[in-house]
Amino acid sequence: MTQKIDALNQLLADYQVLYQKARNYHWNITGRKFFELHMKFEELYLAFAEHVDTLAERVLALGGKPVSTLKSQLDLARLKEDEQGSTQDADSMVNRLVKDLTFINEDLRKISSIAAGEGDQGTANLLDGMADTQEKTTWMLRAYLA
Repeated sequence: MTQKIDALNQLLADYQVLYQKARNYHWNITGRKFFELHMKFEELYLAFAEHVDTLAERVLALGGKPVSTLKSQLDLARLKEDEQGSTQDADSMVNRLVKDLTFINEDLRKISSIAAGEGDQGTANLLDGMADTQEKTTWMLRAYLA
């Protein structure tokens, strides 16, 4: 159980970084793709914020304590902040999100499989739903770049 809670907390921390990265892009996008990406980045950061909340609540439901300070989340996260958010082009921003979403989706599937193997179908269903939605988002972002 502790290993699963630790994995969920790590996901929560990764989503916090992803949330801030998408907000950074939302604030700093410029150029001809501004209107479409400004709205898309907002849609994404709102979804990531919801995932943070959902994961924290799942950790609590499993008897754990969610990682809840920015410092502890940054220390735990595997994703890295994007220091260049305001100086890069739109395609670079989208590429970074695709890379991060692909990484998180792999982790969601792995932890879902572990949870299902432990008979924790609630966690498995939750994570599979998140991954299903994000796989579509990742596909759409890749299509945008094509």
